[in-house]
Amino acid sequence: MEQLLKVMNFNISSDGIAAGEDQTLERPFGFDHHEKLFAWAGATASWPMRTDPGGSRGLDDYFTRDYPRNIGAEIMGRNKFGPQRGPWQDHEWLGWWGEKPPFHTPVFVLTHHTRPSFTLSDTTFHFVDDDPATVLARAREAADGKDVRLGGGVTTIREFLDADLVDTLHIAVSPIELGSGLRLWESPDELLDRFHLDVVPSPSGVTHHLFWRR
Repeated sequence: MEQLLKVMNFNISSDGIAAGEDQTLERPFGFDHHEKLFAWAGATASWPMRTDPGGSRGLDDYFTRDYPRNIGAEIMGRNKFGPQRGPWQDHEWLGWWGEKPPFHTPVFVLTHHTRPSFTLSDTTFHFVDDDPATVLARAREAADGKDVRLGGGVTTIREFLDADLVDTLHIAVSPIELGSGLRLWESPDELLDRFHLDVVPSPSGVTHHLFWRR
């Protein structure tokens, strides 16, 4: 069975922005109130960090529940791993997620400044300086027959789209405008030369854009 490279539950604003440009430890998405982009997922019954009973069911819950299904490895950009730039100044920094990262798979972090791999709980982080096709080949081998998730951020997704390596995308578009920042697209129509598209509105106000290869 073919191993797919999948973008899943990637959140952007209605004007196509996923993150600000001024990322810091205190502002991992580069702007305040980033939780507005994720509110639809956090409200679902299947949100993994939910501490109280309840939560919504239906379409949003399906996407939240489906997020880890058949994923054997993840690829992410360095900015998703952390806010440091250039050579690593602090090897004590082990990512935003604490001792139990939410990935539960090998993770390949794209960076021009490699560092030794390390393992937290059931997640091993590898730091790689290779072209997208080479990184994907490594991730597919590590995924052991399962699919690979392309976790972002924007620059990483665009890089793999430009290399024509992405098989499916699920982009959740929230009904807010951010005005400036790192933009995934000006319009989803930009991808229609290579992908089919279904657009499905949710009662939460989010619009789910589902792309798959032509």
